[in-house]
Amino acid sequence: MEITWSSKKILKIGLLSVFLLFIIAYSFFISKDVILGVKIIDVNMVDGQKVTDNILKITGNARNAVSLTLNDRIISIDQEGNFNETIALLSGYNIISIKAKDEFGNSDEKNYQVIK
Repeated sequence: MEITWSSKKILKIGLLSVFLLFIIAYSFFISKDVILGVKIIDVNMVDGQKVTDNILKITGNARNAVSLTLNDRIISIDQEGNFNETIALLSGYNIISIKAKDEFGNSDEKNYQVIK
């Protein structure tokens, strides 16, 4: 039994494969926010950080977030998820909690210990 592959058949299979690959890539691109979820990144603090000022400026990014809280207080974020907030520290040990939620109910939380 001999199998012959015509150039038309090879071209059809190749184009169908490229089309299916495009559909898969496009589907991932559209649903990446659901797949990847919300993520708090690039926060300008280090856990266990020692500071001398009473005021601490906190910046970072909450990717895919629609709401963000800093120590259970809602703070604003821009279209790209960037945030910039200032808080007052007490003398001694402070815990700073950042919580983000996306439109699908996924959440991320980062806690930092700061010593004043």
